[in-house]
Amino acid sequence: MALSGCAGKTAATQADLAELRVMSYNIHHANPPSQLGVIYLEAIAHVIREQNPDLVALQEVDVNTSRSGNVNQAAALAEKLDMHYYFARAIDFGGGAYGVAILSKYPLSETNLVLLPEDAAPEAEDRVLATAKVTLPGGRAIRFGSTHLDVQNAANRLQQVQTINSFAAREQLPFILAGDFNDLPESRAITELDKAFTRTCQSDCAPTIPVDVPTRAIDFIAFTKASGFTVVSQQVIPERYASDHLPVVATLRF
Repeated sequence: MALSGCAGKTAATQADLAELRVMSYNIHHANPPSQLGVIYLEAIAHVIREQNPDLVALQEVDVNTSRSGNVNQAAALAEKLDMHYYFARAIDFGGGAYGVAILSKYPLSETNLVLLPEDAAPEAEDRVLATAKVTLPGGRAIRFGSTHLDVQNAANRLQQVQTINSFAAREQLPFILAGDFNDLPESRAITELDKAFTRTCQSDCAPTIPVDVPTRAIDFIAFTKASGFTVVSQQVIPERYASDHLPVVATLRF
């Protein structure tokens, strides 16, 4: 399942953007970890709204599942935030789908769902990469991707990154990737990622989990080395209620 749509944005006509504000956020299907069984999508929307990003990579998104009240969370967030969206299903769940999504202030096209391999542990939960072409003000275009790698098996994560790197090598547009990589900066998977991408943080990555007392950085924003971006700022937002991950926000300059 892949779903896309627009919540009312029209194509921008202003001059070229000089900078892009990008967010990565694992939203834990909008369940605040302190409230078992509660779904509070407006809390997630509020966190995103406060940061005013141009692009958002979401993970752990429910679409029409019983546990989340049969709501299309990607579409609902897009409507609340007046953004375009694309949802990519990773697995069937609870009568609906569960996966990753993209939100964008600007029009999306050429949406794509890439299945990620899991040869080392085939019983693991299926993982995907969602990508879309984003048409920016002035007509400039980039590729944006959201992903969520295997949580259990390091060899799977390495293979999944290698697949993403192969996809990136064929991409002609500047390519920004963000997501929950479930691995640390010094891991084999992230070392492999760094061969093709420049992360917005390097050795000084602030931790993003666990949300109450964060100790590990596993959520990253990156761009292909040929993209021509420079990092203006990078921060982890200390928002501890809405999800079990802290969101990451970076500003990139063309």
